[in-house]
This record gives sequence, structure tokens and C-alpha cells, in this order.
Amino acid sequence: MSAIWSYLRSLDLVDVLLMAVDIGIVSYVIYKFLLLIRGTRAVQLLKGLMVLVIASLVADKLHLTVINWLLTQLRLVIVVALPVVFQPELRRALEQIGRGKFFARPLAVLGAEDMARLIKEIVRAVQVLAKNRTGALIVLERETGLNDYIETGIRLDGVVSSELLINIFAPLTPFHDGAAIIRGDRVAAVGCFLPLSESPYLSKQLGTRHRAALGLSEISDAVVVIVSEETGTVSVAEGGKLTRFLDEKNLRELLESLLLPQTNHSTFFWPWRS
Repeated sequence: MSAIWSYLRSLDLVDVLLMAVDIGIVSYVIYKFLLLIRGTRAVQLLKGLMVLVIASLVADKLHLTVINWLLTQLRLVIVVALPVVFQPELRRALEQIGRGKFFARPLAVLGAEDMARLIKEIVRAVQVLAKNRTGALIVLERETGLNDYIETGIRLDGVVSSELLINIFAPLTPFHDGAAIIRGDRVAAVGCFLPLSESPYLSKQLGTRHRAALGLSEISDAVVVIVSEETGTVSVAEGGKLTRFLDEKNLRELLESLLLPQTNHSTFFWPWRS
């Protein structure tokens, strides 16, 4: 400690300023990188890496030879695998740097009032779509970033309204068969492709929209609202679970329980889950 203090005392003002700038730039880049991967699957991977690092330190301190040897061997594998595992995030970071968006401000989180208005508009649109048996797939992004799926569609960036959602899914339009992804209070993109669920336990009655909604909900924390084109049935997929046969009241209460800050929302029995 005394050596560090002596080194710091030997620095002049210019050296201190350069050191502060150096640390500030590195800290800001790390901060932006964390914002970039926040809510994506990369966060879980980073947590796994942190667990391995901590386990390695503990094993070294406790002289657990075999465990320490195994973790040491894993380090080389991890270093080689990191570029492959984080390929989507690295690609997105390079693209944002190229577009000049890497240093843009992060997206704001909706307040309770704005979220309530968003839910109201979605429920209103879904009721019209269900009545007309117009198929729809509406994705509400939460913590997990959905940029990979937004890039498969057409950028829109329009304020969410029931009229906009109804027109997006109108039959014979270019976006009818894709998903609309909502980020914040705006429709980020339409006509997006979602990954299909590979679960062998799904009902044969479920079509591609339901399988796509479940597929996305299995790998993210997104909330997906589905309107069946064949029956007009309204469903919600979240956390790999599908809640079907929702009427207007149940749909609103379910979305409020999932999207609004947790208060004393009343609970009720969901009509059907798969």
C-alpha cells in the first residue's frame, strides 16, 4: 500500500489527468457494453463465467487440487469459446459503432401510467382483431433485448395505438404474417420472424403463431400476445407458458400483472395453460 501511495505522490498533474481520462474512457466503454448486453442471454453467460472465476479462486485458496486443475483446463476452452458464444453481441456492438449509435443514450423505461396506456391500446386492438378473426402476433420487449429479431423485420418506430396495430395486421398487407415488436411505447419493427418452439409436448391444435410465440418466450422474458386467425382466440405466451381463451377482462389483468409494477393485483384462475 505504501508503494502505491509513493507512486501516486511521484506523479505530476499531467500524469494524474491522463490517468483519470484513461480510467474514465475504459469505464464508460465497459458501461456501454453492459448496457448493450443487458437483458440478453449474454448476461446469463457472464454470470456463469463469474461463478467459474469465483469457484477457481475458492478452490485455489482451499487447495482443492483436482477442482482447481479442472477449472484451469476450462479457462483455455472458455477463452476460445467466448468469441463464438458472444458473436451476436460483438456483431451488434461493431454495427452500432459503425452507425455511431454505440454512445447513444439508453432507452428509457416506461412509467406505470405510460404502461397502463400501452396495455389499454393493446387490449383494444386485440379485441377488434379477435372479433374479425384477424391473426396477430404482438411482442412486448422487457429486460431481454430483441434486437436480433427486430432486425429480421421492417423498422417502424411508431407510437403504439390500437389503430396502428389493427392496420399492421390487416389481411393482405406485407406485415400480416410477421410479428410486431413493441419496445417501450413504440412499435420498433413489424413483419419480424420469431424462433419456433421445439417442445414435443405442444398441442397439435397450435399453429405457427403460437409456436413462434412460445419459442420466443422460452429464450427471453418477452410477453407475446397471439390472436388466432382460425378461431379468433386470444392467448398470451410468457416464460414458456401459454395462457389461452382470454377475454378482454382477463387479458387486461394478465398484462397488468406481467408488465405493471407489482402491487395488489387480484389473482384469478387462468382458463387454460399448456
